[in-house]
Amino acid sequence: GDRMWHFAVSVFLVELYGNSLLLTAVYGLVVAGSVLLLGALIGDWVDKNARLKVAQTSLVVQNSSVILCGVILMIIFLFKTQLLTLYHGWLLTLCYILVITIANIANLASTATAITIQRDWIVVVAGEDRSKLADMNATIRRIDQLTNILAPMAVGQIMTFGSPMIGCGFISGWNLMSMCVEYLLLWKVYQKTPTLAHKSTKVEASELKQLNVKKESDMKPAEGVQLIIEKDVTGFEPQQEKEVGCAARIAEPFITFRDGWVAYYNQPVFLAGMGLAFLYMTVLGFDCITTGYAYTQGLSGSVLSLLMGASAVTGIMGTVAFTWLRRKCGLIRTGLISGVAQFACLILCAISVFMPGSPMDLTVSPFADISARLFENEPLPTIASPEPEMIFATGMPNLLNGSIAPANSDPEMSPEPVPLISVSLLFAGVIAARVGLWSFDLTVTQLLQENVIESERGIINGVQNSMNYLLDLLHFIMVILAPNPEAFGLLVLISVSFVAMGHIMYFRFAQKSLGKQLFVCHTPDPKTAPDSSPPGNTSTV
Repeated sequence: GDRMWHFAVSVFLVELYGNSLLLTAVYGLVVAGSVLLLGALIGDWVDKNARLKVAQTSLVVQNSSVILCGVILMIIFLFKTQLLTLYHGWLLTLCYILVITIANIANLASTATAITIQRDWIVVVAGEDRSKLADMNATIRRIDQLTNILAPMAVGQIMTFGSPMIGCGFISGWNLMSMCVEYLLLWKVYQKTPTLAHKSTKVEASELKQLNVKKESDMKPAEGVQLIIEKDVTGFEPQQEKEVGCAARIAEPFITFRDGWVAYYNQPVFLAGMGLAFLYMTVLGFDCITTGYAYTQGLSGSVLSLLMGASAVTGIMGTVAFTWLRRKCGLIRTGLISGVAQFACLILCAISVFMPGSPMDLTVSPFADISARLFENEPLPTIASPEPEMIFATGMPNLLNGSIAPANSDPEMSPEPVPLISVSLLFAGVIAARVGLWSFDLTVTQLLQENVIESERGIINGVQNSMNYLLDLLHFIMVILAPNPEAFGLLVLISVSFVAMGHIMYFRFAQKSLGKQLFVCHTPDPKTAPDSSPPGNTSTV
C-alpha cells in the first residue's frame, strides 16, 4: 500500500494541476524538507516510547492519512469544476494544500515505521545471530524491490483502464485492508518475541561488546560508542529533570535536534553513514529526472519499463551478493567490494557523456533555460497529453522540448544506431551499478544496526534519513539549476564524483576499523556470540 501511494500521489497531482509538475515539485520539496528537519525528532520519539506503541501508532497514522488523502482526491476529481468557481478557486487551492499536508504526514509516519521495524525490531528478533540479521535485511530489501515493480504496475493498470478516481478508491481500500493485516502481524511478532517488550534506556558494558564487530575492528569504534554512552548518561537525564517550564518545553525539540546531529557525528560508523548519504546526490537512478532525459533521447515508455524491470532484477542480485560476500569476507569488506563494483559500473555512465549521441554541449549555458524564463518572460512549458501507458509505465509524462525526436519516429527502427550509443551506455551503467548499490546499502544498514546502542537507534537512524533527504534535495536543486538536456552530461559527471566521494569516506571508515587487515579477506567470526552477554539480555546484536 505504501509503494502504491508513493507512485500514485505524483501522478494524481499532475492530473489535478492540468498536466503541470508544479504540485509534484512542491510535494517533493515539502517531503524532503520535513524529513530533513524532523528526522531526529521522529527518531527520538521512537527511542523514548515502547516498541509496540510506536509501531502501531505510526502504522495507523500512515494508513489513515493515505485513506483520508484518497477520499479527498476522489472528491476533488468529482467536483473539480464546482470547486473552481467557489471563492474564486481558493477552495480548490485549499484542497491542494490539504492533500499535500496530509500526504506529508503519511510520509513522516512511514519514516517512523521504517525506523522502528527495519532498524530496531529486526535487530531484536535476530538476537545475537548476525548472519540471521543479514539474511533478514536482505529479505526485506528483496520484498521492497518486488513491491517497487508490482505496486506501480497494479495502480497504473487500474488508472489506465479505469480513471484516477477509481485509482484513489482502490488505494484507499487497499490501505484500509492492509492496515488491519499489518496490525495483526505486528502483534503476533511482538507476542512471539518477548525481548521486544524490554527496551533498555541505560547502556551496559555487555551490550557494548555485542554491538562492536569483534574481529573486524580495532578499539577506536568502541571509544566512539563510549562517548555516546557518557553523553546518554550525563546529558539526557538532567534535561528530563529540568523539563518543567514553558521555555524548556519550547526549547526541547531544538535541543533534541542538536543532540541528535551531535550524536550522529560521534558515531563510530559516521563516515559509513555519510558515504551512504552521498550516494543520494545523483541523477543516475530510475527517478523522474532520468526518465525525462530518456524520453528526450527517444526511448519509448515500453523500453523504459523493461529497463526498470532489469534494474529491479540487478537490485535483487545485489541483496544475494551481500549475503554471500558477508559470509566470505566479513561485513566491512563487503561494503568496500560493493563500493568498488558500483563505481566501476558508473564509469560507463561517465564514458557515455562523451560518446556519439550525447546531447552534452558545454557551449550552451546550463542556466540558459532559467534565465530565459525569469528575465525574458517566456512562458513555462506545459506537458502535452501523452499516451496513458507512457504515464503509468514510468511515473512521468513525456517531456517535450527541442531535443526530442518527433512523435511519429521510432528510434529503434532508425537505420543509424549511433545516436543510441550514449544513452545505451548510460543505462547499462545505471542498471549494472544496482548490484553494488544495494549491497553497499545493506552493509551500511547493518553497520548502523550493530554499532548504534539500543537507546539511540531511533534518533541516529532518524538523522541518517535526514542526511539522505538532504543530499537528495541537493540533487533536485542541481537539476532545477541546469534542466536542459545539453547539461545532463555535466550532471552525470557530478553524480559520479559524489558517488566516488561517498565511497572514499567509507574506505576511510574501513581503514580505521580494520587497519592492516583491510585487504585480508577471511571468513568472519561465528554468527553467534553466546559469551558476550548475560542470558537475560538478547535484545541487541
